[in-house]
Amino acid sequence: MTNETLRVLKERRSIRKYKAEQIKNEELDAILEAGTWAASGKGLQSAVMVVVQDQETIAMLSKANAEIQGKPGADPFYGAPTAVVVLADGEAANWLQDGSLVMGNLMIAAASIGVGSCWINRAKEYFDMPAGKEVLKKWGLDEKYRGVGICVLGYADGSVPVPKPRKADYIRRV
Repeated sequence: MTNETLRVLKERRSIRKYKAEQIKNEELDAILEAGTWAASGKGLQSAVMVVVQDQETIAMLSKANAEIQGKPGADPFYGAPTAVVVLADGEAANWLQDGSLVMGNLMIAAASIGVGSCWINRAKEYFDMPAGKEVLKKWGLDEKYRGVGICVLGYADGSVPVPKPRKADYIRRV
């Protein structure tokens, strides 16, 4: 059995090299709307998305991410022209799950319209730090928000990676 949704789920890949060209506003709007339709615990919608297309802010976030990763000077955002920072209300019981579902929706929506994406880790660490709390304040968000992930978006610069085979014991029926 196959359909368009299942095909996109199977073919989506993390992109780790982007063209400098900014994605179209219509594409970004469609991707963000998909994020708003993610399931959430008790329907509380504890997550928020902060869109960053300003290259100075992207560079600052990428630099901080590289330092947390222990790789100063690297670009863990892979040159992507757009970053969607997904945060969630840390006081909500399912904040991490809620934000993770938003991240998944963003990546699947992007793939469905030909936009590359990659989940960038270390948002939790960064937004738990004093520097991250200052950024939250600058963005008009309460300190209770916790980082879930950063979804970088853009057009792939080169070929899309080939999928790895699925492991044999992925599914267990009991």
